[in-house]
Amino acid sequence: MSVLKVIEVLANSDKSWEDATRKAVKEASKSVKNIKSAYINEQSAVVKDGGVTEFRVNVKITFEVN
Repeated sequence: MSVLKVIEVLANSDKSWEDATRKAVKEASKSVKNIKSAYINEQSAVVKDGGVTEFRVNVKITFEVN
């Protein structure tokens, strides 16, 4: 039987929500091992002068605990 744990990570990108998600997983993997999945809980964007300047994600990252 496996034991899984979930952490919540916030990340941002000036390119896309996908890039923000990749950054969240990459940063989490520096201190968390055995990452199994990433669930995008929320997406938002910062708008300035009529244009999107930043993409933000709230990611739930699941990993196996040994």
